[in-house]
Amino acid sequence: METSAIDRARATEFASGTTYLNTSTCGLMPRRAVEAVRTLVDQCAAGVRGGAGSAESIEAVRAGFARIAGVAPARVAVGGSVAAHAGLIAASLPPGAEVLAPTGEFSSVVSPFAVRGDLRMRYVPLAGLADAVRPGTALVAFSAAQSADGRVADLDAVRAAAAAHGARTMLDASQSAGWLPLDAGAYDYTVTGGYKFLMGPRGTSFLTVTEEAQENLPPLYASWVAAEDPWSSTYGPVEKLAVDARRFDQPVAFLAYHGAAPSLDLLAAVGVDAVYTYATGLAARFREGLASIGYEAVPGTSAIVAVPGLGGREPGLAEAGVMVSARAGNLRAAFHLYNTGADVDRALDVLSG
Repeated sequence: METSAIDRARATEFASGTTYLNTSTCGLMPRRAVEAVRTLVDQCAAGVRGGAGSAESIEAVRAGFARIAGVAPARVAVGGSVAAHAGLIAASLPPGAEVLAPTGEFSSVVSPFAVRGDLRMRYVPLAGLADAVRPGTALVAFSAAQSADGRVADLDAVRAAAAAHGARTMLDASQSAGWLPLDAGAYDYTVTGGYKFLMGPRGTSFLTVTEEAQENLPPLYASWVAAEDPWSSTYGPVEKLAVDARRFDQPVAFLAYHGAAPSLDLLAAVGVDAVYTYATGLAARFREGLASIGYEAVPGTSAIVAVPGLGGREPGLAEAGVMVSARAGNLRAAFHLYNTGADVDRALDVLSG
C-alpha cells in the first residue's frame, strides 16, 4: 500500500506518548532535529572544534525558512523572539504614527509598539480590520491566525486596504507558518516564531523585510554577525553592515538553530500545501465531533480549533494524556502533520466523558 509523505514522516520522525494537540503552544521536534541538537551538545561537552556551533547551520535555517515563506534568503533576518523583531519595527516609526491591530492580538505583536508611549494604538475586531484602515494609518500589525482562538484573518482584504491607504503591514505568522501557505513577500514585514508549526526548538525566530521597507529599519542589533564581512568585523565598530536583511540579524542560540535546520527540511519535503489539507481536515473532523457532543467551536477552516468557555477542561484532558491548552477562556487544540484521526477521537472521547 502506498503511503503519503505525511505518513512516512509521522512513522519515522515522531514518537509522542500522548495525544498531542498543543502545537499552538510548542511543536513536537522530529527525531532528526533532536539528533542534531544532541550531537552539538555532545560536541560542546567534549570541547571539539565544532562544538560551539556553525554559521553554516544558521544559513541553512535562513534558506529553509525562505523556501517556506516564498522569498529569497536575502530577505530573511534571524533572531530569538518575535517581540525583538517587532521592537525593531516599532523603533522605525515616527512619533504620533498610528498602529492598527486586532482586539485581543497576541502581546508580542502589539506591546513593542504600545510601550513606546508616543504612538497612536487603535484596536478593532479582527473581522473589521481591513475596513478600519484609514488615511494616516502607518502600520497594520496582525497575526495570520489568532493565538487565542485560531481565527484566520482576511489576508487579501487587509493587504488591499493597507495598499490603498499607504500603510505598511506586519504579519505575525507564528501560529500559521508550517500549515498555512505563506507569501511573506506580500507584506512589508513578517515575524515568525520557529518553535510551533515549524517544529524547531524554542529560540528560533524570523523577520522578513521587503527591499523598500529595509530602508526604514534601524539596525539596532548591529554586531559582527550583521556585518557584510563578519569575520573581519569582530573588533571595533562594524564598518559596513550587510547589504541585505542580514543586517537585522540578532546573535542566535546555536543549539536552537542546529535543531531548526532539519525540522525545516522535513517540512519542505512534506510540503506546506499537503500539511494544510491534512491538518485542516483533522480540525474539521474535530469541530464536527464537538458539535455532536454539544459543544460549539469557533467556526472556520483553521488548523487551530477553539471552544469558548471550555478552557477549564484542560487539566482533566492532560491527566487523560490529551495535551491541549487554555487560552482566553477557550479550550484550544491544534492539528499538525504528526496527528491522526485517532487523536481526534481520543480527545472527543475524553470530552464526552
